[in-house]
Amino acid sequence: MILVFGGTTEGRMAAKVLEESGATYYYSTRSDTQDIKLVHGHHVIGAMEMPEMVTFCHEHEIRLIVDAAHPFAINLHHNVVNLAEQIGVPVIRYDRIYPPHDEDLAWCKDYDDAINQLETHDVHRLLALTGVNTIAKLRDYWNSHECWFRILNRDESHAGALKAGFPVDHLVYYEKDDTASLIDRLHPQAIITKESGLSGGFDEKIHAARQAGIKIFVVERPEYPTADGITVDHINGPHGLRRIVEKLLPEFYPLHSGLTTGTCATAATIAATIRLKTGETPTSVPVVLPNGETIHVDVTYGDGYAAVFKQSGDDPDVTNGIEIRASVEPSDHFEILGGEGVGCFTVPGFDFPPGEPAINKAPRQMMRDNIHENVRITISVPHGAEIARRTFNPRLGIEGGISIIGVSGIVKPFSEEAFVASIRKCMQVAKASGSDRVVINSGGKSERFVKAQYPDLPQQAFVEYGNYIGETLAFANELAIKYVTMGVMLGKAVKLAAGNLDTHSRHTTMDKDFVMSMLHEASIDIDISDLTLARELWERIPQEKLQNFATVVINHCNRYCSPLLPNGNLTILLITDTGTIYNS
Repeated sequence: MILVFGGTTEGRMAAKVLEESGATYYYSTRSDTQDIKLVHGHHVIGAMEMPEMVTFCHEHEIRLIVDAAHPFAINLHHNVVNLAEQIGVPVIRYDRIYPPHDEDLAWCKDYDDAINQLETHDVHRLLALTGVNTIAKLRDYWNSHECWFRILNRDESHAGALKAGFPVDHLVYYEKDDTASLIDRLHPQAIITKESGLSGGFDEKIHAARQAGIKIFVVERPEYPTADGITVDHINGPHGLRRIVEKLLPEFYPLHSGLTTGTCATAATIAATIRLKTGETPTSVPVVLPNGETIHVDVTYGDGYAAVFKQSGDDPDVTNGIEIRASVEPSDHFEILGGEGVGCFTVPGFDFPPGEPAINKAPRQMMRDNIHENVRITISVPHGAEIARRTFNPRLGIEGGISIIGVSGIVKPFSEEAFVASIRKCMQVAKASGSDRVVINSGGKSERFVKAQYPDLPQQAFVEYGNYIGETLAFANELAIKYVTMGVMLGKAVKLAAGNLDTHSRHTTMDKDFVMSMLHEASIDIDISDLTLARELWERIPQEKLQNFATVVINHCNRYCSPLLPNGNLTILLITDTGTIYNS
């Protein structure tokens, strides 16, 4: 069982990540002010003293603690570490993403240091954005200078300000004014804020003060406590949290996540760059993902390269376990090349023109964001050409190897998302092929039969939709594809005819009553009470009635599919197991 100490943006995100498991966990907050909806988690409200924490953890068999509390909740952080020591469980510190320390800001070690620096800089009018709990800590300043505090407009915050003795007429509120409008209205000489990270609105405060040309004082975040005998893993984003939970409690998630080829290539590049610059060969390297969070990836080394062995988790992927290498050389500009086993784009429709290595935009940007100097990078994949033959690449017009892809940097074990993304890319390539007709099919078998109807279309014009008929037609409409032919076999067709645009068996099954109604509509009187599979109908329906039945099925399919392509022309072909094709 997992216990989360939340009440913050990070706490909310931690809950969202844990909800994906479908398993029970506990989410603890001091008060009930955070509006959070939990399905599998239990919200525990109320501050707990150490004995209560220990008892709670024993009673609920807590095996992992996630500390997602505010970075300045110093007492709670110490309590969490002490708790973990007492009960012998690991801790995940879910921290925030922090911008680097800019030298033009006045950095303060604590509030006493802040008061000293404010006095040194002769600041007499201050806007404090550090929160109600810091009013008492800055008392020696605001007792003798004009100061406004921005607080939350709620009873608890008002009570805290009154208890500290702060003048009510110098309180301002988050809900009414943003930082820029407050500065414009109050004309302070400076602001003071905490190093609260991106989720704490740090950048917005700094930007507003810079635009106004006033001084900025920042109280540095405290260091997280350490302890002997327990593991504290530090993460700053949802992907990192899930990866650590999967590592520490493998059974918590029924399916495990993995890394994209883009993240693997980036990690190998970082490691190769470190070795080039310093000669060091760390066993893992930090990688900044597109969402800004940092994860650590294991790396290995060879003669002139660093490498990562791709782990796809439980998402089915032929690239699982492959070695992705990066070689790095000094250069006068930043350059990314494709080596052995990395394919090349041969048709338009991708992020880069034909002839470029098949390394997509997101992985290239990841490498650029993680490598802050000019180098020549060569990505290679041993046996990549052989592996690529088992992917969509030949159909897409990528030749000679695999593609280096990945938008988020992480492969979640939800292959539906990945498959729909691949459909979109296939449709884009089909559009770019210049063909005015795209033929969509459920799989290789139906495609083979339909291809005979369109022998002159390029390979890229044929796209597999799997079970995602609705999404595929929506992509066609989005791309303004004029003519679409859809090949469908009877098992999917009877589900589609009933209005199920996603025909996967876990979402819908054959409705025999509806099938019977279509048979009556086609003037066919047969008994299907023992019907198991829709394709059995091809044998049971009299030969002279097959076209009638096919027409009825296609018409019902058209009823739901044609509205998804309002500006195009849709042709639906119903295909038998032996390759006979029926049109309406």
